[in-house]
Amino acid sequence: MSLDHALLVSLLEKPSSGYELARRFERSIGYFWHATHQQIYRVLARMEAAGWIAAEVQAGESAPDRKVFSVSPDGRTELSRWMAEPVEPEGIRDTLMVKLRGAAFVDPDCLVPELEHHRAAHANRLTCYRVIETRDFSGTLDHQRALQYMVLKSGIRFEQGWLEWCEEALGLLRSFKPKQDQRRRTTP
Repeated sequence: MSLDHALLVSLLEKPSSGYELARRFERSIGYFWHATHQQIYRVLARMEAAGWIAAEVQAGESAPDRKVFSVSPDGRTELSRWMAEPVEPEGIRDTLMVKLRGAAFVDPDCLVPELEHHRAAHANRLTCYRVIETRDFSGTLDHQRALQYMVLKSGIRFEQGWLEWCEEALGLLRSFKPKQDQRRRTTP
């Protein structure tokens, strides 16, 4: 996925200034597609030059003027083209997985704090998702909100899976004897 398409979706949900878009992005799409404010502004400029979005300058009463971006017909065409493209499931590139394999060659206890940190981070994100779920997705949902809720449910299940995995991995690491004890047993 490109940032361009993530921004098109976000702007279709609500026309926004670059600042508003970056803030909304952090609280929604940013959970699964990270982008800095600078990247967002660069891509907005490129999309505007390509004719995918249009900007309307709104005069500020107590703040500077701002550009509010909305998706043009060409942008909708591009989004439709991209939506029809097949996409392969993305692979995982996770340093923690390599470290876990490496724990077979060092004292596995050295990874316990790292796994506890990951467990806490995933628990925090799950709590955040649950707050969003309670706040934004109760009652009857229109099509747009129902699809947004499906994305949130994916995030909830992802975090739950990570928490279960962290508990299992911590249990396994804690069950191993330190490497030093193993060396003593194998040395004549």
